Amino acid sequence: MSTTFAKDQAHQLVDKMPENSTWDDLIYEIYVHQVIEEGLSDSDNCRTKDVRDIRTKYGLSE
Repeated sequence: MSTTFAKDQAHQLVDKMPENSTWDDLIYEIYVHQVIEEGLSDSDNCRTKDVRDIRTKYGLSE
């Protein structure tokens, strides 16, 4: 991701937040955005596991 692209996304994120947002609100929004982007990248690059395999590994019912 280019720096300019990241800065543009950050500006858009801040612009969408309520006026009374705190630094903690901003940090949370950035974290959520980052986790979603990483998950989408993992999915696009076939770095995921089937939920049934995970449930079996941890002894969870389906």
